[in-house]
Amino acid sequence: MFPVARAAQRLVARGIQHTAVRGAHGKHEPTFHDKYGTIVLLGGAGMFAAVWTYVFTTLKIEWGISPVGRVTPSEWRE
Repeated sequence: MFPVARAAQRLVARGIQHTAVRGAHGKHEPTFHDKYGTIVLLGGAGMFAAVWTYVFTTLKIEWGISPVGRVTPSEWRE
C-alpha cells in the first residue's frame, strides 16, 4: 500500500474511534424531540385531519362529476 493511502486510512480509523469513544462517554439527555416528538406528530396529524374534514364538509363538493348525459351539443352552423 502506498504511504499516503496508509496514512489516510489510519487517519480515518482514528477519527471513527474518536467519535465512538466520545459518544460512549456522554450522558444522553432527552431533547425536545425525545420528549415531545410523538405528541407533536399526533397533534399535527389531528389538526391536518380536522382542517380537511371541515373543508370537505363545508364546500359541498360533488364527487365524480361527469358531463356525459348532461351536456348536449349545439346544432352545427355552416
